[in-house]
Amino acid sequence: MWWACWRNPGVVSFKPSSVASGSVVPALTRPQLAEARRVRAAELFEQGRSSAEIARMLEVSDESVRRWKRVWEEGGADALRRRPATGRPAKLDDARVEQVRTALEQGAPAHGFEADLWTLERVGLVVERVTGVSLSRASVWRLLTVRLGWSLQRPERRAVERDAEIARWIAHEWPRIKKGR
Repeated sequence: MWWACWRNPGVVSFKPSSVASGSVVPALTRPQLAEARRVRAAELFEQGRSSAEIARMLEVSDESVRRWKRVWEEGGADALRRRPATGRPAKLDDARVEQVRTALEQGAPAHGFEADLWTLERVGLVVERVTGVSLSRASVWRLLTVRLGWSLQRPERRAVERDAEIARWIAHEWPRIKKGR
């Protein structure tokens, strides 16, 4: 789980999410989906559809549709679009995030770490080396999961020799045991 990285930073790693390269379209984020739903509602308002019908079509509550309709009547379809987030600007702009992505994709050994395993501390060190910006653990987590799209990975807890021994047993022991029947 995500909280394990806070307790035991050495037992978790981060890898890019498995999005196949090529012509695959990335999935919309929740805010993008919500905006698309509101914009579709605006189109349906213009067609004169009822609130109950729109709620059924978009699979939302009647109250949400009524709220969107009030906003739409006051400000039009643009009023239902997302607004830029307010608050403090990010420490890393998009160009720096791409620098970090490139550095992380080189792997941990390329940055002097023994195992090819990314922890929050290691990523924080690489971010500081590459960009000169020091991030907290929470900010490193957000960078990895939100901005880079990476996900938490847990290493398997079994010996590498186990697979070879199982293959040997299946190839040699199992046929011998099966013949004995």
